[in-house]
Amino acid sequence: MFASAAGPTTPFAHFIHILTQPDNIPIVGLMVLLFFFTYLGLREARKNDELERQGRHDEIIGKMQE
Repeated sequence: MFASAAGPTTPFAHFIHILTQPDNIPIVGLMVLLFFFTYLGLREARKNDELERQGRHDEIIGKMQE
């Protein structure tokens, strides 16, 4: 596909080659942070939903203020 004497030869290698270009490294870092904080937010939402289901509404605010 991407056969050349000096470049990557597979689509995955080509993708990694693009990601590791100096201009793209900050973007990759931002993507990692985006996924990490999205995970944290969804995890907390799931915990709050479980507390809500159990009828422990007052504990949600307490856990957020810890």
